[in-house]
Amino acid sequence: MSLRKKLFITPTLATVIGSFVLVTAAAILIIQALTSEKVIRQLGGSLVDLGMESSEIAFIEQLHAVTETALYTEKSWSRKELAFNDPDLMITYLYGALAPLERVSFLVLVNETGEGVDVDRGDADGRLLAGELKLATDIPSLVPLTEMATKQIDPFWSEPLYMPSRKHTYFVYTHPFYEDDTYRGSLLIGMSLERMSNITWHISNDDITVFLMKEGSHEIIAHPTLHEKFDDLSTDTPLLHVSEVADTFLAEFANMKKIKSSTFDIAEGLDLHAGYDQEGYKRFVIIEESNAHLMGLPARIGVHFPAEYLDQPLQQLVTAIVAGVVLLLISLFGAVFLARRIARPVQIASIAAKEVANLNLSAVEPLPSSVIRELDDLSNGFNAMVGGLTAFNRYVPRTLVQKLLSEGRADAPPEEREVAVLFTDIAGFTSASEGMSASQTAAFVNHHLSLLGAEITKRDGTIDKYIGDSVMAFWGAPDKLDNPAEYAARAALGMAQAIRDDNLRRVERGEEAVRIRIGIHVGPLVVGDIGAPDRVNYTVIGDTVNAAARLESLGKEIDGTADVIILASNEVASLLPEDVQQEPIGRQKVKGKQTEIEVIRLIP
Repeated sequence: MSLRKKLFITPTLATVIGSFVLVTAAAILIIQALTSEKVIRQLGGSLVDLGMESSEIAFIEQLHAVTETALYTEKSWSRKELAFNDPDLMITYLYGALAPLERVSFLVLVNETGEGVDVDRGDADGRLLAGELKLATDIPSLVPLTEMATKQIDPFWSEPLYMPSRKHTYFVYTHPFYEDDTYRGSLLIGMSLERMSNITWHISNDDITVFLMKEGSHEIIAHPTLHEKFDDLSTDTPLLHVSEVADTFLAEFANMKKIKSSTFDIAEGLDLHAGYDQEGYKRFVIIEESNAHLMGLPARIGVHFPAEYLDQPLQQLVTAIVAGVVLLLISLFGAVFLARRIARPVQIASIAAKEVANLNLSAVEPLPSSVIRELDDLSNGFNAMVGGLTAFNRYVPRTLVQKLLSEGRADAPPEEREVAVLFTDIAGFTSASEGMSASQTAAFVNHHLSLLGAEITKRDGTIDKYIGDSVMAFWGAPDKLDNPAEYAARAALGMAQAIRDDNLRRVERGEEAVRIRIGIHVGPLVVGDIGAPDRVNYTVIGDTVNAAARLESLGKEIDGTADVIILASNEVASLLPEDVQQEPIGRQKVKGKQTEIEVIRLIP
């Protein structure tokens, strides 16, 4: 039959309590972290999407005004409300059309031969300039656009067009006019990089910078600081590369690390990049891959802003997670500490219980009190039990109690055993004690009996009783011994040495030496609980007891002056090893026995 594995209370309590704390706190922490992380990512993505949509709306409003103006002009022309042969009417119309278009630089309306009128916003003084023109000679840069218009009916935006006469780059929206599938002319609406950059300037702020970048390239169309670089534009360089703009942070765009858009749940079609400005602060750049809502303008919207806009919530989440983990660890340490505090009295009680089981009561320390009522009751009850056992152990043979405890019994029924019995007595004690007070007599007897009792206990004997200054002890019960006679004899020899050593100290103090007699016999006896049902003694009865007592008394006749005399029966002597010195006395008649006893004297 296999034994079940036993668990230790401290690690068990710590594991159980800690596990509950860990599982509960960890579950809450994980759920909160996952939920918060998802919410933060969604919030970050929503903020970015909202910001990009706001920027997009700002451009779309301007571009929508351009396309609507072109569409309305085409309808007015088709209804004959405009005529290429009436330049004054067309100029008047274009004046009215250009006035509300703050981000438009010029309007040009020409027929199929390239002749027509234009209205220009001119310098920044708010005045509009107008006049008739012949496109091939006055603005030859626009001729390729009218040529494209003859080949397609749908309106279109030009690529960036540097106009030497204006020393600037424009994007031109061209709306062809057709009559019965025949090309009749075009309306050309020009938007300069400067006026598009003004849009980015208005929607940017100290932290957020909005810009336009050409589709499929890293060339900048619009930026709040682009005006600082207009002098670098030319026919060969109609747009500046991002590395040439005055924005030192954005100039490093090509070297920036691209981040997965899923990190912040950013909408598809947006690229996320991260970099550091000159002061070492992290910033994010978000730029569209393309934009189908810009009315065909070959541009994409971009924006860069401090990383805190997206990172700070995540950093706060990380801080919260770290704080949660720290609190979790503190909780675990608290659980272990609590488990140790709860388990400590139980551990002490467990160790003490082992000592109690061995009747080693002197090694048992009182259990400490506890703030936990049950543990405090345990401590008080245990301490009271140890006190009772200590008192009980003084009156009951220790070996008997140990045997009963080990066998799980509360009584020792009488049985016959081969037992060696020993008696001691102090020679002349009555006359010696006459000069002592009661307390002195008690102290003397207790000291004497302590010397003898120590030797009995050392040799596995059982002290039956103290009779005044005498001791009765036996060997072979409750534990069976192979040779109880030898144990008794060696205990007697030990007593002799202890008495002689003590006498040396007594003589030095000027006190009279003590003389003792010892008698030993071995034989069959009845041993067990003897007495009334409500009060019993564990003792031995039989002739062997009487014989041992008579041998002790015989000592004063054999040698009344000896400091120690040990008389044993021949039955005892025959069982002793050769190293125990013996002196035959012969057969002796003892009181109470009809037959003589063969007496042997043991030499200490």
